[in-house]
Amino acid sequence: MAEVKAAAASKGNVAGKPKNSSNFLMNFIVVVACIAAGILIYTFILGDASHFSDAEKHHPKTGDILGLMYSGGFVVPILMATLLTLLCFIVERALTIFKAKGKMDAGEFVRKVQYHLANKNIDAAIAECDKQAGSVGNVMRSGLVKYREMTHNTDLDTDQKVLSIQKEIEEATALELPMLEKNLVFLSTISSCATLLGLFGTVLGMIRSFAAMSSAGAPDAAALAAGISEALINTALGIGTSFFAIVAYNFYTTIIDGITYGIDESGFTLTQSFASTYR
Repeated sequence: MAEVKAAAASKGNVAGKPKNSSNFLMNFIVVVACIAAGILIYTFILGDASHFSDAEKHHPKTGDILGLMYSGGFVVPILMATLLTLLCFIVERALTIFKAKGKMDAGEFVRKVQYHLANKNIDAAIAECDKQAGSVGNVMRSGLVKYREMTHNTDLDTDQKVLSIQKEIEEATALELPMLEKNLVFLSTISSCATLLGLFGTVLGMIRSFAAMSSAGAPDAAALAAGISEALINTALGIGTSFFAIVAYNFYTTIIDGITYGIDESGFTLTQSFASTYR
């Protein structure tokens, strides 16, 4: 029996490697595509000649936001790529996390399972897991299958059966949590890096401004204004991107904490129910 479990675990690890590799490749493709999109938007949309009053694209038309953004310099396409990457992973996390949340509130779901277990109706409890269709339901279902198996087991005592159920729940939880937390690192990284990129662009713009002021004779007013515009545009893009990243990260981690609490509650419910009913 131990050899079978060891073989199954080894098989699971081998099967997990291609999946991790596939996830990395997909994330890499998304990031590269966003960088390419940022450069294309900066070059062909923001840099379109219709947004400028001169052929050299040094003077955006009055009130033209796109032309003004183009004057922010080479940091702008990097920030735009960062923003596009952020939006991609916000959508990806939303699809995954809201699906994992399930179709039923975790508290209500656990109460229904408790009711069925109190009446020793394990099949009805499993049916509730299928209705919940989320991470809490998946973990609870794995535990209930083991729960049903332990009710017919005559080789183990009650404490050993409870430990077996608890181990099954822990294994199911270990499969669910990485899926919930995957790619959140992109949101947390962007929340910090976007601000730093904006600050970098701000510094470059201020360098240009001070260089214009230090020129011999009267300062170059056009160059001074261009430098200040570059600084402020990069600041706005960096802060705005960071703001959305922080809000999205905190929003998703709050939902994940709720799901994790539901999983912990479901595990406690199963073990306590079995210990009290079949002791």
